Amino acid sequence: RECRAAATFAPKTDAWSGAVSDRDGRQTREVERLTRENARLRDEAAKRDRQIADLERQLTLRDQNSTTSSKPPSSDGLAGRPRTRGRRTTSRRKPGGQPGHPGHCRSVVPPERVNVVVDVLPATCRRCHRGLPARNRRVTGAPRCHQVTELPPIDAHVTDYHCPGVVGPSCWTTTYAPLQADVVGQFGPQLTALIAYLTVVCRMPRRVVQALLADALHAPIGGQTQATWEETSAAVAGPCLELEQALAHQPVINGDETGHRTNGDKRWLWAQVAPQFVIYRMATTRAATVLVALLGDVFSGVLCSDRWKPYQTYQGALQFCWAHFKRDLLGARDLAKTRDFCRDALALHARLFRLWYRYRGDPAARGTPLTRTPLIDEVLPLERQCFAPAERHVTSRHKDVRNLATAPFVHHHKFFLFVHHNGVEPTNNVAPSERASGSAVDKDYVWERSAEGELAFARLLTVTRTCQMQQLSALAYLTAAIVAHRRRHAVASLVPKHS
Repeated sequence: RECRAAATFAPKTDAWSGAVSDRDGRQTREVERLTRENARLRDEAAKRDRQIADLERQLTLRDQNSTTSSKPPSSDGLAGRPRTRGRRTTSRRKPGGQPGHPGHCRSVVPPERVNVVVDVLPATCRRCHRGLPARNRRVTGAPRCHQVTELPPIDAHVTDYHCPGVVGPSCWTTTYAPLQADVVGQFGPQLTALIAYLTVVCRMPRRVVQALLADALHAPIGGQTQATWEETSAAVAGPCLELEQALAHQPVINGDETGHRTNGDKRWLWAQVAPQFVIYRMATTRAATVLVALLGDVFSGVLCSDRWKPYQTYQGALQFCWAHFKRDLLGARDLAKTRDFCRDALALHARLFRLWYRYRGDPAARGTPLTRTPLIDEVLPLERQCFAPAERHVTSRHKDVRNLATAPFVHHHKFFLFVHHNGVEPTNNVAPSERASGSAVDKDYVWERSAEGELAFARLLTVTRTCQMQQLSALAYLTAAIVAHRRRHAVASLVPKHS
């Protein structure tokens, strides 16, 4: 009986084991399928996250304008969302000039400069309407002055030098008298300097300069613009060399560079701005070798600039521009991953500059004015607040957050150097380095096609902008330089006496 029962039960046990094995196999295959499906969905989600982040970045870059990126203001209306005009909030300031703002009205010409004085006398009394005869006229008080400035008829002054040949009495040799050194060229010093002034300072294209001189001055110059440029460049070569030699001894320099083209080849126009002069240099590279050539291996002063890599690798005390950093924050503010960091950094930037305006004595700054020691005490907590969020986000997995946080984390002291050094500004905008490099090539008013033209371009920019900074007449200086150069005399130096 037991054997029969065992024989009867055995097939049932095998069938149950087979059913369990089949169910385990189906479950294993289902788990494997779900694992593969989960991995596929994870890959697709990660891919879509990358696509969304890339689209957000593209949208943010498309909406950037000249206030949140390095785009020029001329691109605001076409390349992206136009810049918001006006104020977003109502200002508490009254319209017009603010307290402490210097006026810019037209000054009265001194009496020694006046060519003609015309007395304008009333014919009748404004109250009783009776006549005011000249015989019994009584004048009281100082007269009211109304000056009208007019240009005289403009016409070029042309001098024709006749050089007849004189025959020798004994050898019958024809001899011509040599011209003076200052009349060898086809144009006088004033006209030569004016051509350089119109093209460099006024940023006029050469064809426009030629048309202006032909129509307004009746002085057609043909295609001699380049020749006058090169002559003016040779005249100011000595002053430019003196300025370059004095640049490395300046206490503070603001540096910047901008792109330029020569026959389609990339060039970089470097601008190094000292307190009283500026040096331009056209270079084929944007590397730190240009800084070494201008300032030496190590600069003893403070160099203010943006965070471009050549400035970071250069040896010397550096002050990074807060305006550039703010622009980067504004450009990345709309990205979801960077919103919190940008908000905190912009709030800290606003607090920092409120303190700086109080130290600088800005009339619109709220609060009592600060001296250097209280400024340092007030800024010290802000330095810590700037370093802490940067330290939290410097290891972020998001590239944009990591790049923004790396700047104040790694180069923390280079953002706050201005607090401890006199003459150093927190931005690169006070000294005209940004305007000096950007406005120099903001229009195609100059297209140089040779190394000589590039050298002349840099020299003329150096001299004219330095004259503007020193409140000198650039046209008068260029004229005097050309006269001295033609007579083989020394040209007046532009190096400040205390440099």
